[in-house]
Parts: sequence; structure tokens; C-alpha cells
Amino acid sequence: MKKIKVGIIGCGTIGSEIAKACLRELAGTITLVGICDIDKTKAEALVGILAKPVPILSSDDLIRAADLVTEAASAKISGDILEKCVNKNKDILVMSVGGLLGKEKLLKYAEEKGVKVYLPSGAICGIDGLKAASAGEVDSVTLTTRKPLKGLEGAPYLREKNIDIGSISGETVVFEGSAEEAVKGFPQNINVSAVLALAGIGSAETRVRIVTSPDYTKNIHEVEITGDFGRITTRTENVPSKANPKTSMLAILSAIATLRAAATSVRIGT
Repeated sequence: MKKIKVGIIGCGTIGSEIAKACLRELAGTITLVGICDIDKTKAEALVGILAKPVPILSSDDLIRAADLVTEAASAKISGDILEKCVNKNKDILVMSVGGLLGKEKLLKYAEEKGVKVYLPSGAICGIDGLKAASAGEVDSVTLTTRKPLKGLEGAPYLREKNIDIGSISGETVVFEGSAEEAVKGFPQNINVSAVLALAGIGSAETRVRIVTSPDYTKNIHEVEITGDFGRITTRTENVPSKANPKTSMLAILSAIATLRAAATSVRIGT
């Protein structure tokens, strides 16, 4: 079996764990050809802990070298990276899915060119059910996310609304609105809403509630979907990554599972 050449853009928590997996459990089907980060010290630090040396490349050189580019950088640049990959006929796995809302034309462009774009389910369950339901009529998609206070620190929405999460003493709803609004206000916290939006009824119609409390220790996502098929409800209780409380461990595992699936011919689930 020919190995897939994978390059990783972004050497933070998710990118680092994906790189480690490429050299361990995915080594039989994947060759890690390079890593890249705007902060070179992050890339150098990652190379220092990997099982074997991996080249640090510019984003353009990495895209040229890889068969499949993994974006784990930021919603600010994920759309640009997707566009570069499509132009170069390179497949891509996007973790910062929120950066694609409003740029859905890029996904159609990729389809026209035959470029594969992988958007992992991330830290939620139920995407397979939503995809199946979308073959019929879907009436509503609602996401309720509960996060510890630290998981929301630095969110632009909190600054704009002068919400001091440090003063929150009990369970508090800090946001209610569309997925489109949620991704803008919480770009590092609510990528799952973007995945739901793209898989279902769009970012304007997908509803999001964000709740926090000093008592929360897990990232919890509850999804409710209604339509002519009936009703789907899911609840995912995520353990935050030890390296970054804004990232759920399941999001990392979802990316690794997606890469594994990209290298195999047997697909399970919708």
C-alpha cells in the first residue's frame, strides 16, 4: 500500500498530537513529510519531542511536498490554506472549520476540481445522523455547549460585551445566537457549531447556546436535531486536553481517526 504524504500546518496542541500519531499508530499508512507554524519556536519545540526528525517547512513548500495537508492553525487562515490546497490540487483536512463559514464557495471549488476536503466531527457526536437526516427535511439544529471558565478565556464576544467570566459564580448563559455569530464571537471555542452548520441547515439557521460555570470541569456538547425523520439528541462529555483547556481530547482523536480513514478503503458510518 502506498503511504499518504501528510504535512501539518500549526504546531499547537492539536497539530502536535496529530504529528505524534503520524509517527506512531498511523506510521503504517502515513508519512509525515513536514510541519509548519508561523511561530518557528513552536515548530522547533515539536521536532524536539517527536520520535524522529521531521523537516520544518514554509506553508508553500509543505503544500507542495504533501498529498494531504492538515490544517491545525487558526480560523483566521484556514480558508486561505484551503484555497491554496485546492489551487495546487492537494487534499486537505481542516480542523479550524469555523474559518470556512462564509467561504462555502471554496468547498464547491474543491468538489469541482476533485480535491478531497476532510472536516472531522471534532468534539461532538451526531454528525452522521445529521448527514443522514439532511437527505430529507431538517427543521432545526440546536447546539448547547457547556464549558469551564478557562475554556472561554480571551473570547472576542466576552470582551465586546464586557463579560468578566472571573466574576461568574454559578451556571450562566453567556451567548445565544446563530452558529455564524458564535464562530465570530468564540473562534477558538465553538468549531463544533461550524461542523454542524456545514453538515446541516447552514450557519444562519443553526442555533447555539454557550453556558459556563466555575463548577464545570468538562466540555459538554448537547445537540438536538428535528425533522421529518423524527428527533435526534446527543450529549458528549469531553475531557479537556491537558495542554489546552479550550481543546477537547475527542477533537484530537477525531482528527487522527479521519486521517486513518483517509488511508483505508473500508468506511463505517454515514
